[in-house]
Amino acid sequence: MSAGQPLLASSESASVIEHRSPSPNFGSAGSLCRSASFTSSSHEDAQSDVVDVKENCAASFGDKDWSVEDSLGRSTSLSRRQYHTIGSLFPNRSPFGDPTQDRRRLVSWGAMELHSINDNPPSFELSRVQEKLHKAQRSHHKSMQFEDNLQHDDNPRLIYINDPRRTNDKYEFTGNEITTSKYTLITFLPKNLFIQFHRVAYLYFLAIAALNQLPPLAVFGRTVSLFPLLFVLCVTAIKDGYEDWRRHRSDRNENNKQALVLQSDEFRLKVWKKIRAGEVVKICADEVIPCDMVLLGTSDPSGLAYIQTMNLDGESNLKTRYARQETASAVAEGCSYSGLIRCEQPNRNIYEFTANMEFNGHKFPLSQSNIVLRGCQLKNTEWIIGVVVYAGQETKAMLNSAVSPAKRSKLEGYMNRETLWLSIFLFIMCLVVALGMGLWLVRHKEQLDTLPYYRKTFFTTGAEDGKRYRFYGIPMETFFSFLSSIIVFQIMIPISLYITMEMVRLGQSYFMIEDKHMYCRISRSRFQCRSLNINEDLGQVRYIFSDKTGTLTENKMEFKRASVYGRNYGNNLSELYPSLLYSLSETLGRRKWKLKSDVAVDTDLVKLLHEDPNGDEKIAAHDFFLTLAACNTVIPILMDDESSYANGELHEDFETIGYQGESPDEQALVAAASAYGYTLFERTSGHIVIDVKGENLRLEVLGLHEFDSVRKRMSVVIKFPDNTIKVLVKGADTSMLSILGIDSDREEFIKDTTQNHLCDYSMEGLRTLVVAAKDLTDSEFELWQSRYEDASTSLTERAVKLRQTAALIECDLKLLGATAIEDKLQDGVPEAIESLRQAGIKVWILTGDKQETAISIGLSCKLLTPDMQSIIINGNSENDCRQLLGDAIEKFGIKSGQGGSPRQKLNNCENDCNGTLKTSSMPDFNEVKEEEEEVIDKPLALIIDGNSLVYILEKELESELFDLATSCNVVLCCRVAPLQKAGIVDLIKSRTDDMTLAIGDGANDVSMIQMADVGVGICGQEGRQAVMASDFAMGQFRFLKRLLLVHGHWNYQRVGYMVLYNFYRNAVFVLMLFWYILCTAFSTTSALTDWSSVFYSVIYTSIPTIFVGILDKDLSDKTLLQYPKLYGAGHRQEAYNLRLFWFTMIDTLWQSLVLFYVPLYIYRESSIDIWSLGSLWTIAVVILVNVHLAMDVQRWVYITHAAVWGSIVITYACMVVLDSIPVFPNYWTIFHLAKSPTYWLTILLIIVVGLLPRYLFKVVNQRFWPSDIQIAREAEVLGKRKGNEQLGSKQDRNSE
Repeated sequence: MSAGQPLLASSESASVIEHRSPSPNFGSAGSLCRSASFTSSSHEDAQSDVVDVKENCAASFGDKDWSVEDSLGRSTSLSRRQYHTIGSLFPNRSPFGDPTQDRRRLVSWGAMELHSINDNPPSFELSRVQEKLHKAQRSHHKSMQFEDNLQHDDNPRLIYINDPRRTNDKYEFTGNEITTSKYTLITFLPKNLFIQFHRVAYLYFLAIAALNQLPPLAVFGRTVSLFPLLFVLCVTAIKDGYEDWRRHRSDRNENNKQALVLQSDEFRLKVWKKIRAGEVVKICADEVIPCDMVLLGTSDPSGLAYIQTMNLDGESNLKTRYARQETASAVAEGCSYSGLIRCEQPNRNIYEFTANMEFNGHKFPLSQSNIVLRGCQLKNTEWIIGVVVYAGQETKAMLNSAVSPAKRSKLEGYMNRETLWLSIFLFIMCLVVALGMGLWLVRHKEQLDTLPYYRKTFFTTGAEDGKRYRFYGIPMETFFSFLSSIIVFQIMIPISLYITMEMVRLGQSYFMIEDKHMYCRISRSRFQCRSLNINEDLGQVRYIFSDKTGTLTENKMEFKRASVYGRNYGNNLSELYPSLLYSLSETLGRRKWKLKSDVAVDTDLVKLLHEDPNGDEKIAAHDFFLTLAACNTVIPILMDDESSYANGELHEDFETIGYQGESPDEQALVAAASAYGYTLFERTSGHIVIDVKGENLRLEVLGLHEFDSVRKRMSVVIKFPDNTIKVLVKGADTSMLSILGIDSDREEFIKDTTQNHLCDYSMEGLRTLVVAAKDLTDSEFELWQSRYEDASTSLTERAVKLRQTAALIECDLKLLGATAIEDKLQDGVPEAIESLRQAGIKVWILTGDKQETAISIGLSCKLLTPDMQSIIINGNSENDCRQLLGDAIEKFGIKSGQGGSPRQKLNNCENDCNGTLKTSSMPDFNEVKEEEEEVIDKPLALIIDGNSLVYILEKELESELFDLATSCNVVLCCRVAPLQKAGIVDLIKSRTDDMTLAIGDGANDVSMIQMADVGVGICGQEGRQAVMASDFAMGQFRFLKRLLLVHGHWNYQRVGYMVLYNFYRNAVFVLMLFWYILCTAFSTTSALTDWSSVFYSVIYTSIPTIFVGILDKDLSDKTLLQYPKLYGAGHRQEAYNLRLFWFTMIDTLWQSLVLFYVPLYIYRESSIDIWSLGSLWTIAVVILVNVHLAMDVQRWVYITHAAVWGSIVITYACMVVLDSIPVFPNYWTIFHLAKSPTYWLTILLIIVVGLLPRYLFKVVNQRFWPSDIQIAREAEVLGKRKGNEQLGSKQDRNSE
């Protein structure tokens, strides 16, 4: 990947004319291109759709109207139906694409459809994946397509320059005031409560509180019953209110900023919120752009301006924007501002702008390079003047201000399942109580007036004598008993668990952020937790989907090799190149440049460039580096250094130059050209100036076709001082080698040799580009120029027409050579991948790079190992892919998930494939024949390209791909588009319960990151789009090892135990009350005070749970990193599963019986009242559950001791306070009980008898059936003891 990838995609058509059969005849315009192909095969940087078909170009170029007709036909001539040895890929001279290009646009993420006029081939859609992705993106991310982007000829937006009243005469445009807050003072309470009650548990507790307000059901005090729910609602409301207050404050500060606006022919300050569409605004250096504006003029005479878009897309590189020369000259002369802009309606695409302007009688096009967006900052430019086209909520920045999709923990989903079981238990207990009550009333209906629990009428005399006393008949009393039981047993569903989980996750996130081992010193970035909902999911990841460039590699490009005119350079790289270039410069008296960063050069190539003879090879080398210096969008930055050091010597007259661009690849190429003597040092909207070995060469830029993901190449039309016009082109080899003009055997030899060089470079893991050029005749240039003007001013299908226009000149090119750039692996990547694989995690690479490059990187990072058997799938048709998948499934004995033989499906379709099935082992780069049994026994590696995925990601073939891919140890997907990355993730996510994690660093990884269960962003060279869309962010890939194996393991173990413990502590309390009710004639009375019941889960027992959930560690980080297989406990769900839940419930049942009956048995002959017994039960249950927790704590620290034992002290303190209040029925009970030794012995007996079965079970289980974690813990403890003994003996020897 490289920078500049859009976060959102344009709706460009996924087709482009690509010339394949160039004609040597340049005289006739009609013979410019005899055949072409529509291509949308993808690579990582281009990120295009992947469909290959051919098209015949039957355009009548003599007609100025658009007459290029699309006659699409299915192509099989280039079909490659094979999966074969990795080695067999490299000798082939087939064209391979290169992913190193800069690009400014992304093809639509929508459905990819190709409609053939002749044979109507099927449409290939990824809309199902797109729908799933869009559902997760909420709000205005529901659709990522820009259907209205290029369809506004009928309804364009009209902007009258410097006439806001006429512009908005119908009051249809919004002002510039923005609102990001969710609430107002009036809407806060109802809206916040509505959002909070989306949690079903809150509705449950609201119903409980409402029932308790009814007189017949008032089990607890009416105020007391509201306390837990009100506490939770208030805490959440305060948090939400504070966050929204901060949003209001931010909005107020933003809206009240000031900018210079043209008013009464002079610029005056005006607050941002009052700026309107059509007004002319002036922005000074380092100021932020208040709205989307079309540039009219800048402080630079050529209309050039530099902006930083970090606030918009996270990219720190400066970008160039231009004012049209027509308006820039008028601004410079001080003319009045008037004119008309017709532009598209507001949309979210920050990488596209389609409009035209009428100014002083001229009509000219406007594009993305002519608009500056709200939130960008003006840099290195004194001032700019522009006209507002979009304001306020209609700006592209505001239209893109959607939050990342909310994700929910997998364990939380399981927790809901157990909550359902608890609800069933609750219902059964309430039903038992209600039926018992009904039977008891029927049995004692004649005695109800004399029994202590019930009476039908008042005993008192007077007006109420003989009247009913809260008796509603046996049926209603039974029903009320059921409802009252729900109120009494309400904490069976733990409302405190939600708060506890949030606090535990917050604490866990703090320690992950502060982990010094995950701090990246290179980027000076620490670990980020952007989502607090899925910490425990990090401990259960089964699949990792990783991008390659910038994620596994550094994305810092270095020019390494070059193939120029069929000759390979790069074997004689020298770091002493400055002395060579400086001596040449001094001899010739030329200007001297020093690059900001050194680039090693090939001495043979330097000598060739500085030879006097004008041979073909030298001319080709000259054009090669001239293309590298001119065909780009890089911005040269001249440094202020007046002196530079070179080879230990001080050079006073050197000028230091650096380059900034949207792509690290382009920066590396331009820097390499400068190192070889072709220094780009000036760029304007109309020309560039290159220092060619000391002589300034001023080139007029007549047109630029930027790199796009469909053409996969970039071209610039240049006019030289001698009026020669050339087109300079660079691009991916898949799109370049097919449009070369081969006029001689020498050119054919150069092409074949260059292809071999490209294969060699790919084997080394280098990123490649092909460079070519062509002289344009007058007729070719005139035709192109007329079409270019028409296309660039079109408001409809502009991108498509520009691609078709580019195809007129991007054919019959002369091959100059190829470049190879190295993108090194990040530190620790091979070790991290090896550890992750040992942990049972499958790592898949989803990249846009060519297949050979991806395989080479896979080998170097130890993802692919020598003992693996490769399966390579490259297909260009549905039947092709079906055949390949079926052959692989049958050959390796893979069971089909849907049943039936894949071969049966293959027999039903026509076999139009030409390849054969081949397999290989990784270390051999030649075909090897092995026995079938040996092949099947080896681990498998699947390598598949994006072109095949277009056909496979259909319902019929998805299951076969799933069966094959999940049977492989490694999967490498090459040439994949962003939506295809999301499709692969969805393939696993939708068909398995396994946890998926996606990690990437660029905008093209956003869809994959949002689709996965866990999304991780890398703070890399491509901006922060991936980081902003992720759940977690880090500086380098190697930190993923510690994140998963250490923090993921800890978090899963802690949260899993915490959930079970919360279920236990609430259930044991409720069951204790249940036994009491059974012994009190089902009367739903309680021996505990109302406040004790409320405080039990909120205060008495919640604090230890939180600290143990944050701080407990079953194993040290060193042990977890040393033995990655311990991570498998999360895969096996050892910390939380249904079996553990049932064991916990059985243990809970036993402990509740002990809690209730032991005190009842001991005090059966005593005279203590029920409130004294209730006080004993309260203290006993708190001590029991805390000792239960203490038995399971693995790592004791001071704060854990304070939390566990301190909660018991707090409980006693609260009991003392509550028992000291005279109005309460339990007044002074604790003081009487504490004096008796029986009280303390009873509590001790409860603890011992209640926890003894649990203790014995743990001892037996750990002795005879220990888990991996228990074995590792024992080894850890024994290792510490041994170390302490050795340390003690050493100290003893030293003392002697």
